[in-house]
Amino acid sequence: MTTKTPSQYIGAAPVPDRLAAYTPSLAIAEPAPGRLSAYTPSLAIKLAVLYQGQGDSLPFQQLAERLGVPLYQSLNSDNVEEFFLTWRDGCLKLLDRELLKKGGLTVDIEPRNGEQRSWPAPKDGALAQALGRKTRTVVDATTGWAQDSLHIFRMGYELLCIERSPVMAELLADGFARLAQLDWMQRLNLEPPHLLQGNAIELLANFQSAPDCIYLDPMFPPKRKKSALAKKSMMVLRDLLGDDQDKEQLFEAALNAAGKRVVVKSPDYAEPLGGKPSQSCQGKLLRYDVYLKS
Repeated sequence: MTTKTPSQYIGAAPVPDRLAAYTPSLAIAEPAPGRLSAYTPSLAIKLAVLYQGQGDSLPFQQLAERLGVPLYQSLNSDNVEEFFLTWRDGCLKLLDRELLKKGGLTVDIEPRNGEQRSWPAPKDGALAQALGRKTRTVVDATTGWAQDSLHIFRMGYELLCIERSPVMAELLADGFARLAQLDWMQRLNLEPPHLLQGNAIELLANFQSAPDCIYLDPMFPPKRKKSALAKKSMMVLRDLLGDDQDKEQLFEAALNAAGKRVVVKSPDYAEPLGGKPSQSCQGKLLRYDVYLKS
């Protein structure tokens, strides 16, 4: 398998034949400077790339240029940024000021607890039930940290990922590049999920043919303002990007673009995004609302 740089996984990786049938017009060029502020205007003043003298500085420079943000070699009290991207332990990581000294958030390509490590993994559980066991092609239009995306991929569905945030797209591209290098991926001659960075509402409107299923996991306002149980990754993502204010429009775009069904992941306290669903599959503290197309 040819080794690719992480940014080459954004709108550039090969896609399976059935996915290629509806995505050829959606190929996105390499990330361009200023695209960060174009999607999230307030984010341009929140983020910087941090190079701390370890390894080649060129990838850090290129990352800062793609996102149109500063590159720092050290931090002081004059730096106003709240979030930082840097490579640590072979991964691109997102840091806030609490994580500067150690740690960092990255796209975890390992299965979560309880998920199968085999490929294709059995299509068991509420998510597989919602997606449909006869479904072949799935578009995850709200990829985020890709934990659901990677579970869908490991179950053998043909998967296209869409991510609006340029920052998350960089983290995803790095994660997918690491995924491509795993022994089992290379042994089975598998490609990672294809990744498109852009506004899913606009991208879905340009699909040339319909995927079987479109999966949505929008960010809903939290039930409580603060929760000790909230994951750090979701807290940082919410602080970085805010809630999805256009999730109703995204649902309508997904319903128009899907061939057979739209699946919406929701917290158990939230009202169904698209009104009464055709069916709901209950998980722990969440549910998957399924909207079947006639």
